[in-house]
Amino acid sequence: MNINNGSNVNGAAAHVGLFQPAYSPYLEAELRSDHAGETGAVSIYDGIMAIARVRNDAELIAFASMHGATEQEHLRLIEAWLPTAQRSRLLGPWRLAGWLTGAVPALFGRKAVYATIAAVETFVGQHYQQQIDHLHQHGSPDGLVELLLRCQADELHHRDEAAALAGSTNWLLRSWCGLVGTGSVLAVVLARRI
Repeated sequence: MNINNGSNVNGAAAHVGLFQPAYSPYLEAELRSDHAGETGAVSIYDGIMAIARVRNDAELIAFASMHGATEQEHLRLIEAWLPTAQRSRLLGPWRLAGWLTGAVPALFGRKAVYATIAAVETFVGQHYQQQIDHLHQHGSPDGLVELLLRCQADELHHRDEAAALAGSTNWLLRSWCGLVGTGSVLAVVLARRI
């Protein structure tokens, strides 16, 4: 399958409102999960930012601002590929879950935030890789694999940066990160369907 939808990796979306390719059920579900995930990611950094501002934590504000801008760009790019009617009907819950995933660790400090981001981005990198592998095997609309590779590279950079900042973690923080990872898996399962 090699459908040119008029989009490119930079997000120029000439097709929006004019022509939308008919996606396979697999691709529609995956793009819906990507859109829901990027929506949640934007909210994670909004949650971090809210607490960081209250605490006047300039380092965490800078971290959340920089990473949040990247996630906002990813969301914009995915939205160019996925018509509104095909997006998850659970965007409100994804925003709330994302906000809490950012705000709760921010209450406990930078180390908790960084470990949480490393956990989330580890999952996201794997999620994008599964899609990339599938599309390499089964074909892809022009530009989509390149977009997913670009988003994945950003997410892996975020993971590595956050993991380096987090350093070693105690059992409680590792348990929280395990919960975040499990929540991410469940969110993708739901977003693919609803």
